[in-house]
Amino acid sequence: MTSNPYTDVIGLEHVSLEDSYVLDIEAHPGTLIFKLDLVLTPEHALYTPPKPQELYCYRRGELPFESVKRISWDNSGLKPATDATGEVDYGNIDSYQVEGGRHVLSGGWGTIELDCQGVRLLITAGEA
Repeated sequence: MTSNPYTDVIGLEHVSLEDSYVLDIEAHPGTLIFKLDLVLTPEHALYTPPKPQELYCYRRGELPFESVKRISWDNSGLKPATDATGEVDYGNIDSYQVEGGRHVLSGGWGTIELDCQGVRLLITAGEA
């Protein structure tokens, strides 16, 4: 089976995870959640032109993986950055490939491989 980019996943086709910021990663039994300052592309229904001082349209969002059966997390040991507002930033999702129910994501926070039933995108707030 061939792996595909995350943009082939329904609901993720109009976001740029490489430009989004990971604010937190929460692991609970059966669930993994990435909390993000999410970048929406112009094709996304909630897209608005970026603020004058920003390059992208940002929205707060979450990427919850549901019915997680297996998870492996190799942590890079990289400490998070703190932005000008004092908020923690773990960098970006540099790579995200999907092969059936297997998802592999990596960034400065490490590499996560998981088997799950699905993933969806939640926009949790307006402008980030």
